[in-house]
This record gives sequence, C-alpha cells and structure tokens, in this order.
Amino acid sequence: MRTTQAAMNPSSPLPDLSRLCIHTITTKPWAIETAAAEFAAAGVKGITVWRDTLAGRDIAQTGRMLRDQGLSIVSLCRGGFFPAATAAGRTKALEDNRLAIFEAQLLGAPLIVLVCGAVPGQPLSESRKQIVDGIAALLPECQAAGVKLAIEPLHPMYADSRSAVNTLAQANDMVEQLKSPWVGVAADVYHLWWDPALEQEIARCGRLKALFAYHVCDWRTPTTDLLLDRGLMGEGCIPLRQIRAWVEAAGFNGFNEVEVFSTRLWATDQNEFLKKIVQAYKDHV
Repeated sequence: MRTTQAAMNPSSPLPDLSRLCIHTITTKPWAIETAAAEFAAAGVKGITVWRDTLAGRDIAQTGRMLRDQGLSIVSLCRGGFFPAATAAGRTKALEDNRLAIFEAQLLGAPLIVLVCGAVPGQPLSESRKQIVDGIAALLPECQAAGVKLAIEPLHPMYADSRSAVNTLAQANDMVEQLKSPWVGVAADVYHLWWDPALEQEIARCGRLKALFAYHVCDWRTPTTDLLLDRGLMGEGCIPLRQIRAWVEAAGFNGFNEVEVFSTRLWATDQNEFLKKIVQAYKDHV
C-alpha cells in the first residue's frame, strides 16, 4: 500500500498561495498577458517567465505589466547549453547567455535558470568542465546586472544532449568550485526525486546558501513521454511533502514553482487547468 505524502509528514502544514509560482510553460497555450491576468485572478503570487513568451515584446514593459498584476517575477527560463564541440559553438552559447542576462535585467527577474547542456558523444567530464568555464565567464555580467544563475540538475535520461549535470551533488560541486554568491542551484523534483542522496545534498545546499529555486510537478506511472508527460502534483509517485520539508529544513523560504510540461494538459481548457493547479498545490505540495 502506498504511503501518502501527508502521512510521511503529518505535521507539515498545507501551504497557502503566498508562495505559489507558476511557470509560463505550464500554461503554454496562453500568451504572457493572459497568463499574468489569470494567475493574479486565481491568487497566484509568483511567475517564472520562459524566454519564448517575450518574443516581439518590450521586455521592460512586460516586466512592469507583471508587477502591476501583483506578481513577483521569480526567474527567467532559461540559459545554459554551454558545451559544444567547437570553440565557436561555445562562444555562441556565451553570447546567448549574455542576452539572457540582459533580458532578465530588463524584465526585473533576479535569477536565470540554467539547463546546462551536453554534447552527444563528448565525455560528460568534458561537458561539465565546459559548463563550469561558461558560467565563470558570465559572472562579471551577472554581478553588473544583479542577476543570479541557478544550475538545474536534470534527470540522467537527459545526459546525452540536455545536461551533463544530472545529480544535485554534481551541481553542488560546481557551486563550490565557482565560489560565487551569484551561482546556486535550482532543485526540480521531477529530476531529483529518485536520488538516494537527495536529503543530504539538499542539506548541503543549505550550508552553501545555494538553494535558489524549487520546482514541483509529479512523475506519472506509466510515463508516456519522458519530456512532455509530467504530472500535476498528486498524479504520480514523487513524495512532494517530504521533499518540501527537506528544502525548508535547509533554509529555503522562496516560491514553490509549478513547472509542468504536458501535451495532455496543454490540450485541456487552461482556465480549468489553472483551477486544478491551485487545488493540487493546496492538496499535495
């Protein structure tokens, strides 16, 4: 019999909506203006903006619009993809990340989430070195713009091309190596829930003061698509309450960010989906 999340942490209180953030990718069919209005009307307090939603818009004005709706801009997604087989490719990646820093500054986002990248066939150790080198090269721009970077470890199934950073331990190692207050970690339960070292590495994040972001969703069983079949909280097997207790014990008091990639859910009425997000957040996060 499956143990419920509430039973694992009976004293863990249900959250109100003051720390609920939703990524624009979660309600992908909506333009950012619609998402902002609907999120605010539902009582959501935070928004993480995906860069594609800014295309063709005045970014500074978009940031003002979001704040006028009463939304905190939690972060900008995404930067990264540092590794490349050629020096020219790595230079191009740095140029795009510098653009992301500029966009974050215009938007008023204090943080950029990094999907760090990998090169199929290139040793993961080399990709990890290129990731560290790429982040280090951006630190002067980060400090000048007042924008932090969060390394997001991705599930090992993405180690071929999306990220050579696949555990929280690897991300923490990079944070320790870089030794900068402008670099930390984004912990996404979808990518990390399976890791037997997760509790201790979250605690290590706390000691490093490096836990910059926390993303929630669920892992459906069976999963029909490893990228586009994430579950809404409560639809899967991730011990969300337990992990939230760990991140809060590590000192994290930021937003709980709902990040769901799902062709199934994108095809539904997004207003009804938003109601389900809010209810699932109250019931399971």
